[in-house]
Amino acid sequence: MASSEGLAPYPPVVEYSAAEQMRAADEVGALAEGATIVRMLGDYAVLRDQARACP
Repeated sequence: MASSEGLAPYPPVVEYSAAEQMRAADEVGALAEGATIVRMLGDYAVLRDQARACP
């Protein structure tokens, strides 16, 4: 949905603590080889990077 200026609103990027990031990395590391969620998390990382780049 576009704003009155014609620009789409951008979602906020949720910040995670270093401890949360380390725990998530451990959990991802424990997943089975080829787990689909790993690919999905990669897609999510791209979306976060794109949201951070928004003005």
